[in-house]
Amino acid sequence: MTTTNLRDATVPTTASNSALEPALRILMVEDVAADAALAERELHQADVSGTCVRVDTKEGFVRALREFVPDVVLTDHSLPSLGAPDVIRIVTRSRPGIPVILLTGALDERIVDCLNAGAADFVTKANLSRLGPAIRMALEIRAPLARLSPRQLEVLRRVAEGLPTRDIARQMGISIKTAEAHRGAVMKRLGIHNLAGLVRYAIRVGLVPPRTA
Repeated sequence: MTTTNLRDATVPTTASNSALEPALRILMVEDVAADAALAERELHQADVSGTCVRVDTKEGFVRALREFVPDVVLTDHSLPSLGAPDVIRIVTRSRPGIPVILLTGALDERIVDCLNAGAADFVTKANLSRLGPAIRMALEIRAPLARLSPRQLEVLRRVAEGLPTRDIARQMGISIKTAEAHRGAVMKRLGIHNLAGLVRYAIRVGLVPPRTA
């Protein structure tokens, strides 16, 4: 597992607004060191500050996801040992809401499959200038999730999975009235006032893949 402090990279930058933005924890799934270095260079040039951890195995990824607790995951599209669909499934299951952005060297139908499975975006390695904006957009879309408590986040996920209130209450060990109160609080904090809107938002931020909603 390789760690890079993006602020320490020896890359010239222009005047930065990064002081106004929080330092990010970026987890990169990449087995080619040169490709990782190019992505890190682009992040620095885009005034994205923070710490980048690179892994190239499933074991390393799961460990980093648990211990490093990233704000965003960047994943190579076609690692032999850990494919992008595996990364998306693991993140959706264990850290829902963390955006996964694909880094790909080629455009093919598998990218569409990954986007349908919950990837936030994709960036080609030939056009890494999109990486900084893609990260900022993905985090901006997910920022409202910080207003929710863990219980409210779980209610949102289960609502988006299509569970009725009675089943949500039973599975979470709470009363129906409490489940309804949580759903109402979620709507208020997200500024979304109907069930369809909650489902669309949950899919958009990767809490659930479209096929389960």
